[in-house]
Amino acid sequence: MKEIYLIRHTTPDVAKGICYGQTDLGVTESFSEEADLIRRVLPTGITAVYSSPLQRCALLAGYLFPDLPVALRPELMELHCGSWEMQGWDLLPKEEIDPWMADFVNIRVPGGESYIDLYQRVTRCWEEIAGDAANNASAVIAHGGVIRSILARITGTPLADSFKAFALHYGCVVRVRLQQEAPVYEILWNKAPPEKEQHKPSGFYKKFT
Repeated sequence: MKEIYLIRHTTPDVAKGICYGQTDLGVTESFSEEADLIRRVLPTGITAVYSSPLQRCALLAGYLFPDLPVALRPELMELHCGSWEMQGWDLLPKEEIDPWMADFVNIRVPGGESYIDLYQRVTRCWEEIAGDAANNASAVIAHGGVIRSILARITGTPLADSFKAFALHYGCVVRVRLQQEAPVYEILWNKAPPEKEQHKPSGFYKKFT
């Protein structure tokens, strides 16, 4: 049975409340500690590694799998946040953020992507990785939005519900088993941070509490 391990990057070096998307951030001083916790739940038989080229993922891929080549796939990058990159979520112009808040699945960030854009490029890449018959166990090191897109695809979860359905913290590990009937997933590691992440304006989270 083919297994694919979806691994989210460790804590990025950025202040809470900043929109960073495809900005190539570094990682915090806790990187090796977080990576070692990830390593504990991974099997020894992984033979193929795919990663977002952004350094917060590529560094982790190299750390976890030093003896394997890492295929850097641009399709596995986080949502392109256009003109919002490195801006405070709560400081974004109301005329831009309000329409996006109302339909973040379909409405594009100014100069960037919508969630459906992300989903489409990610799932095309996922089908290639899942269809590679040469590897029985693979690892994908990517971002929260990327992993949610994959899980939404294999479970039939609407994208609008994916943040509620899949709470994926930094460094989480999800095993996907590609069974004949349908893929199944299991969360192997997913430790919540001391402080909750913020990847949307504060008003979005109040809306769903």
